[in-house]
Amino acid sequence: MGLENIIIKNIVKSEVVDLKEQVGYLDNQVVSKTFVQNSAISITLFAFDKNEEISTHESKGDAFVTCLDGEGEITIDDVKYVLAEGQSIVMPANHPHAVFGKEKFKMLLVVVF
Repeated sequence: MGLENIIIKNIVKSEVVDLKEQVGYLDNQVVSKTFVQNSAISITLFAFDKNEEISTHESKGDAFVTCLDGEGEITIDDVKYVLAEGQSIVMPANHPHAVFGKEKFKMLLVVVF
């Protein structure tokens, strides 16, 4: 797949933006906003209310997570990691992982397939 097939949507172009302001918190929910989704890459913003989660699953691609706000708990192969603002972790392809909002938590997720 060539780069011509990667279209970025749902965000203004040629303008500086604050990523953590691009998705809001909602009570008792996980909110997401997708920028790119195709067979090569996925880029999505998430906002987790406190105690909300994405349960254990696996991905066919490496998933690069960057915390933009709050504090989240990333579980990879049953090992828990706490992520705070400005910190990142890679959830490797084909390994079970989950994401939990220890507090309200915003993250940028980039998955490369």
